[in-house]
Amino acid sequence: MRLAFLLGFTALLALRIGEVRAQDSSMLDERVTQESVGETICRPGYADTVAPPFDELMAHKDRMLAARGFTALLALRIGEVRAQDSSMLDERVTQESVGETICRPGYADTVAPPFDELMAHKDRMLAARGIGAENGSAFALDRRVPIVLGGSPNAPANLDLLPWAGHQGERRKARAAVMLKRCVCEGKLSLAEAQAAIVGNWSVVYSGFSQTSCDVSRLDVATGDSNGRGEGHDSAP
Repeated sequence: MRLAFLLGFTALLALRIGEVRAQDSSMLDERVTQESVGETICRPGYADTVAPPFDELMAHKDRMLAARGFTALLALRIGEVRAQDSSMLDERVTQESVGETICRPGYADTVAPPFDELMAHKDRMLAARGIGAENGSAFALDRRVPIVLGGSPNAPANLDLLPWAGHQGERRKARAAVMLKRCVCEGKLSLAEAQAAIVGNWSVVYSGFSQTSCDVSRLDVATGDSNGRGEGHDSAP
């Protein structure tokens, strides 16, 4: 029994050593070899002499935590969008058809319902939520997934009300949607990733997006509330 255990342990150790050797260039310190252990890892204080500065390590840790947190959140968001395909999304828009649909200039205008129809739906939603007509102009008829990202133009499940202004207002969301559409049309984001990015609490999740970058982990949807964009219009893109 003892011999069998020793043989098994030896075989496992050989496998582990093989794995480490296969990863020498990326995982190991070339200064440390079997011959140099006396002058390196076995020398008191060696680790402190070669470790990077503490601040540098903490910055790297923060980047890794942010990346892993975003990946997990993005997976959840993509799952939510896929689960809502039949009610929120336009079946004409797929990853394969973006060139002939959302990336084609003027596409949103060709599929959007008549303005009067949208305003009638907005009025019903305002009334259902107890918002008086005198305050109706402060709200936009929002599409949870905008047309420019493959959202259904008129499905009730895809329609909502959002204030025009504020950190979670329609002006910011419209800008984020346009930026995400650009990334999809340039092939830098998948349609599913862009749809995931716009669903839910997008204004908090995606802070730091660059107009020249498609790194959705740094999405900056900030836009001035006083720039007047969206005034005079009542439907989302």
